[in-house]
Amino acid sequence: MAHYYPPWGFFFKVSFNDISLDTNDARFQSVSGLSVEYEYENVKEGGENRFEHKLPVRTRYADLVLKRGMLSNSTVIAWFLDAFNNRVFSPANLTVTLMNEKSEPLRTWNVVHAIPKKWQVSDFNAAENGIVIETMELTYRYFLIQ
Repeated sequence: MAHYYPPWGFFFKVSFNDISLDTNDARFQSVSGLSVEYEYENVKEGGENRFEHKLPVRTRYADLVLKRGMLSNSTVIAWFLDAFNNRVFSPANLTVTLMNEKSEPLRTWNVVHAIPKKWQVSDFNAAENGIVIETMELTYRYFLIQ
């Protein structure tokens, strides 16, 4: 009998499908924001005062947040800076894949039409011996799960 175990969340990969990357450019420390929810509209029915109908209106997707140690030469950061410095927004499709211990995909999120929203570098502090972390926040239209 096969046993079910929830997957570990530390073995994953991120691919920018529309941006050519080297192998280091696709390594991330964390991914967050793979979230979707419905917005609802409340409708009151005439003569019925006990409740309101809640009707789904549209879906809302959270921003995707990627974190990693800062790289001095990065195609992804060049894409970000092109948006921030030159206001050139080139949408990209991303794939986030959660993998098992055999490097086989367990679940894949295909993120559609992502564009840069925020880029942040961690604080510099002479009293600490830590790696500089860059945080990249993207907004996107939707994702599909495989």
